[in-house]
Amino acid sequence: MTKQQEPAVFDGHNDVLLRLYGAGGQSAVDSFASGRDGHIDLNRAQAGGFGGGFFAVFVPSPSDLDLKFDQMTRDSYDLPLPEPVEWEDALPVALAQAAILFRLEEIGALKVCRTAADIRDCLATGKMAAILHIEGAEAIDPDLHTLDVLYQAGLRSLGPVWSRPTIFGEGVPFRYPSTGDIGGGLTDHGLRLIQRCNRLGIMIDLSHLNAAGFWDVARHSDAPLVATHSNAHAICPHARNLTDDQLAAIRESDGMVGLNFAVAFLREDGKMLDNVPLEQMLRHIDHLMNHLGEDRVGLGSDFDGAVVPAEIGSAAGLPALRQAMARHGYDQELMTKLCHGNWLRVLEKTWGQ
Repeated sequence: MTKQQEPAVFDGHNDVLLRLYGAGGQSAVDSFASGRDGHIDLNRAQAGGFGGGFFAVFVPSPSDLDLKFDQMTRDSYDLPLPEPVEWEDALPVALAQAAILFRLEEIGALKVCRTAADIRDCLATGKMAAILHIEGAEAIDPDLHTLDVLYQAGLRSLGPVWSRPTIFGEGVPFRYPSTGDIGGGLTDHGLRLIQRCNRLGIMIDLSHLNAAGFWDVARHSDAPLVATHSNAHAICPHARNLTDDQLAAIRESDGMVGLNFAVAFLREDGKMLDNVPLEQMLRHIDHLMNHLGEDRVGLGSDFDGAVVPAEIGSAAGLPALRQAMARHGYDQELMTKLCHGNWLRVLEKTWGQ
């Protein structure tokens, strides 16, 4: 890794498993090593100093992405939530995506990490590090048997909801302008899920929970509060972003937030347009650090799941963000914290290692 690429980025969220699943077959897995359309593959990771991150298992809903993105270029929007997905339908998709991650490990493209020490070893040796994460717990049954089995397979992070409701709670719609104070909080199933995740040491991701669900987790979880890919509502008043009150609770728990690169959550106007200057990303980072402290902020790109700033484009463009950080006055110690050190800190605390 060249000096320009240092420090390596360990990232809070990507959707590459969904993209490989959609592409289908062994050729999609092989394309991760040989080169693919999208934000992350081995070549782009090496070019950008992408050391790994949270690889999300996500069960998609039928949707017209072109229509969705067109609506999100308007001055205001409120996209309807997709219908819930039943466990019987979600489980095969989740298992198929998890199997893709293990196949990537089998071909030597990455290592599935179950401890912070595993991640440290990967960053030291240049092997891509991957955490098995679930975004939206539709594949988890009410008795939590699936959770126990997936934990044994390597699951170490889970978001109870995406933006559609589950048996565990409610998410926030893609709504601008808006707060996340929309709908009810965690269900009884959701409270049991939080308790079981605490017991197992599975990190709970707050990024798509509505405000009521966020505060339910804050009251009932004994782990640090973490939003893997969210931004500052004070700068971009989108339903997906975190208010200063929520940031205060995250700081109190010694948790952290990963900066989401999705342009609609960065721009003050909430639009899905990629002409976002890197200085706008730094505004969010500065705001997060002002409210959380420099030990509780990281990166959560949403690569392969969002439109990102054109100046970055893909994992290969991460050096541009580091250069902007350096120009902004972040020294090497702070950049190391933001790029991967803070994720290692909060994972060690959450996983008890």
